[in-house]
Amino acid sequence: MNHTTSAAAPQRTAAPAAGAGRSGFPRRSVLAVLVCWLLVVFDGYDLIVYGTVQGSLISDTGWGLTKATAGTIGSMAFVGMMIGAVFAGRMADTWGRRRTIIGCAIVFSVFTIFCAFAPNAPVFGGLRLLAGVGLGGLVPSANALVAELVPEKWRSTIATLMMSGVPIGGSIAALVGIPLIPAFGWPVMFLVAVVALVVVIPLGIRYLPETLAPEAGGRTGGARDVGFGSLLRAPYLGISLLFAIGTLVTLFAWYGLGTWLPNLMQLAGYNLGSALTFALALNLGAVAGSVLTAWAGTRFGPIPTAIAAAAVAAIGLLVLVTGPPVAVVYFMLVLAGVGTHGTQCLIIAAVASHYPAHLRGTALGWALGVGRIGAVAAPQAGGLLLAAGLGVNSNFLAFAGAAAAAAVLIAAVGIKIKKSTAVGVSNV
Repeated sequence: MNHTTSAAAPQRTAAPAAGAGRSGFPRRSVLAVLVCWLLVVFDGYDLIVYGTVQGSLISDTGWGLTKATAGTIGSMAFVGMMIGAVFAGRMADTWGRRRTIIGCAIVFSVFTIFCAFAPNAPVFGGLRLLAGVGLGGLVPSANALVAELVPEKWRSTIATLMMSGVPIGGSIAALVGIPLIPAFGWPVMFLVAVVALVVVIPLGIRYLPETLAPEAGGRTGGARDVGFGSLLRAPYLGISLLFAIGTLVTLFAWYGLGTWLPNLMQLAGYNLGSALTFALALNLGAVAGSVLTAWAGTRFGPIPTAIAAAAVAAIGLLVLVTGPPVAVVYFMLVLAGVGTHGTQCLIIAAVASHYPAHLRGTALGWALGVGRIGAVAAPQAGGLLLAAGLGVNSNFLAFAGAAAAAAVLIAAVGIKIKKSTAVGVSNV
């Protein structure tokens, strides 16, 4: 394996993007970061698109879906994302970021388009799972590449701003769903992936540089220095587990809201258009949260800022349980978007900052891969709570509890880092 990697090394050194990124921020690096951001936008679109069509799938398809089975189908994409995040992060560290990013983008685009032509619920769910594999692999790979392209002093800020693509994509899904679903039906929402296939992916082929695989980059530790085994032993074990579980509960809250919010608001008595504007408020809050947490994370550090963001999300969701006026509902959903998505952005920034370069993609894949368990569980949990007759508020309470747990776990991350620093453990 080492011989194969070394043989490939001369082809990869043609674009030494990582070195260029550390010495400055050249135009080509800016273009590569923008392409990665555009691909992350489609990750966000895919998050919200199922929520926008869920009601139509239940009422208009004749597939016999219930709230519980709709939740199961909603989980299928997140199962794929979990698989993709775990394996793509490892592949990005071994085979190179560019190949992994482009491959994942092609996979999610093709299978999302196929969803528009699904004849029944099992096929639709299977296609969502396969699309999820590509989506899940994209984010850790893109973040690992971007971390190598930008100057170190900007790494945390850019990692946070990169993830603004998720709520922007979600906002696009909510906005286009309001006129398109009534006019053309739910399948048109999945055909948007054609844009990624014919526009964004060719831009990626043109502008994304390849980076050296760790072995080709001159590391002497061999294969044992790369991979999940390195994350799950000293000195990384404790911090790796805390990052992963913190991501799990954060994604439970974020993806749970993204999947169920339009349907929850319809159950609360709002029409589809109004329900989608609530989803838009959530995602616009997340966009604002990306910018706000990028600034605050640079000013105060990603860990303290993430604790505050998670607490804000928990409080906002708890207020929704009290049945406040509509204006307050909108404001609390904005805060929930700021807090849940902002927390996840900051966790990614912290992971990218606290692991060495040769483990960065694997560490991001680990955190996001394990974290996708929360994304898988959230649609299921939301559907089961509703099917059990516990009402809309049961969902908001569950997501608020997850956000509060995230604040506690991230505080534990901060304590662990301080203790590690105090005893002289580096790169943790």
